Amino acid sequence: MRWMRLMTGCAAVLVALPLAGCGSAPSAQTAAPEGADWPMYRGDLAGTGHSLLAQITPANAADLAQAWTYSLRPANPRPDGRGPNSQATPIVVDGVMYLPAADRVVALDPVSGRELWRHPVEGGAPSRRGVAYWAGDEERQPRILFMASRRLIALEAATGYPITSFGAGGEVDIGVPYNSVPLVYGNVVVVGANTPPGTIGGIGNARAYDARTGAKVWEFDSVAQPGQPGHDTWEGDSWRDRLGANAWPFFFTADAERDLIYLPLASPIPGAYGGDRPGANLYGNSVVAVDAATGAYRWHFQTIHHDLWDADPPAPPALFDIPRDEGAIPALGVTTKSGYLYILNRETGEPIYGVEEREVAASDVPGEATYPTQPFPVLPPPMGKVSYDADDLVTGEDTSPEHAAACADLVASLGEVHNAGPFTPWVYRQAGGPARTTLNFPGGVGGPNWGGVAFDAATGYAFVFSMDVGALGWMVEAQDDGAPSPYEKRTGPASFEVSLDGVRLPCQKPPWGQLTAVDVATGEIAWRETVGVTETLPDGRQRTGRPGRAAAIVTAGGLLFIAATDDNRLRAIEAASGREVWAERLEGRGNADPMTYLGADGRQYLAIAATDHVVAYALPAE
Repeated sequence: MRWMRLMTGCAAVLVALPLAGCGSAPSAQTAAPEGADWPMYRGDLAGTGHSLLAQITPANAADLAQAWTYSLRPANPRPDGRGPNSQATPIVVDGVMYLPAADRVVALDPVSGRELWRHPVEGGAPSRRGVAYWAGDEERQPRILFMASRRLIALEAATGYPITSFGAGGEVDIGVPYNSVPLVYGNVVVVGANTPPGTIGGIGNARAYDARTGAKVWEFDSVAQPGQPGHDTWEGDSWRDRLGANAWPFFFTADAERDLIYLPLASPIPGAYGGDRPGANLYGNSVVAVDAATGAYRWHFQTIHHDLWDADPPAPPALFDIPRDEGAIPALGVTTKSGYLYILNRETGEPIYGVEEREVAASDVPGEATYPTQPFPVLPPPMGKVSYDADDLVTGEDTSPEHAAACADLVASLGEVHNAGPFTPWVYRQAGGPARTTLNFPGGVGGPNWGGVAFDAATGYAFVFSMDVGALGWMVEAQDDGAPSPYEKRTGPASFEVSLDGVRLPCQKPPWGQLTAVDVATGEIAWRETVGVTETLPDGRQRTGRPGRAAAIVTAGGLLFIAATDDNRLRAIEAASGREVWAERLEGRGNADPMTYLGADGRQYLAIAATDHVVAYALPAE
């Protein structure tokens, strides 16, 4: 079965008025208040994660209570018992919620959580990260668009029926897998690419399609080709058939005034060894601005030259204006897994608070030509921990004697521990030679990760969640004659942490997870607060911060909402100060960005995907 319509509570549903009489959405004649919906992954094209809703405030957030839940589990459980492990942010448009589950895409009544329709997805699961909405035109009704591996699929928003006139029977094969959320900008649908080694389809270029027909509109070469700007940063023929430098983020952002789309691009592959690709390697590890209609290059900013750490910008930039007496500066903020926030002019890509090219350590791996400098923002300061020395090792007084002892054992097993500050290359271990290990911070998954930057115009603050779990590794000669490079990275434990009582505990002194507010008018940090608790530690030492990859949203009610941390809590935090005002334990991990919307009952709702279900909260009805 390709689709299914649910008519619970309604004898019939007309296609032209799909929700009429169901009591689940405002009527078409009733205009929703401004900001009532959450129409795309981060709320708006600018990716600010901001809502105009203000019912929930620091004064009443403690009264939030669960309103409904919806299971994301498949109709037929997998033999291995694995659940959906959702990272989805639902969207709400015209009083209807849309989201992916493990084996289907659904429309829900956002007040009750009741299904309005479901579309089972055959031949592979839908992206677990979200769906997109196209508003339609004079000839076509609104559509829901989503990815299922290589397939871009279009459904009727009103019914969940496939749009058979889109592509081939409602689907377009984009050529490479993309595991995230399409960006809908006008009639253009932008998708990225997930291209680990060996991926079918190869090159990880971003692509755009016509939302009406599915026809391909443009493709951007993420590895600069002959005759293109940046091609000279690939020495020799190192650009040929190069994997990586792909646009894998969960979402994209766009400047509607300037018709620019911003592509965050990942590291070249192979990653830890770059001896076969001397040079800066554009557009790897860059944010690139392209023309929305044609995909033509406009400008780029590279956050790492010749990356060896897979420390790409994992989320597209958030767009905002910086007030000045002579007129606002159009700006953006883009984070990297290397721990930095770059604030750039979004028209030109020029740094607003300065970027310095500073010398960094050179690699001792034979044949590796590390780039001699890397770009460091003058302001703001790093969002995460970017260096390590022996005094940073956790002690029993910081956490617990058991934790400190386990970390001391880990350090002893690593041999010589090497950290030369930010962008420390992986050390070379010669066969039969002494043990040596590079310890890099923030770590292999960041720093800031895929959740994105939130921005609040009322305070002028950009909000960044960052974690610190150091990465361990070293380089050895490749043992396999078919290896992609002569040297390869090895690890014992991949991360600088231990597990006690089933809980991962980083081995440097806390904090391990923080939320930072940056005043974009100055580039300075306004506040920084630890987020997350480690309940297995003794009383008085539990406020360590916890790892997480998602991010916060911010509302006109003066609140941030975040559920990223692995202590399974959804929190409300005062945007002006960083003060936590409410926390709710979730049944699963909220490894997703939350969202908020106004229900047809007039109440503001807050929703989060928590591993295998979506849960919504609201203040008590009056």
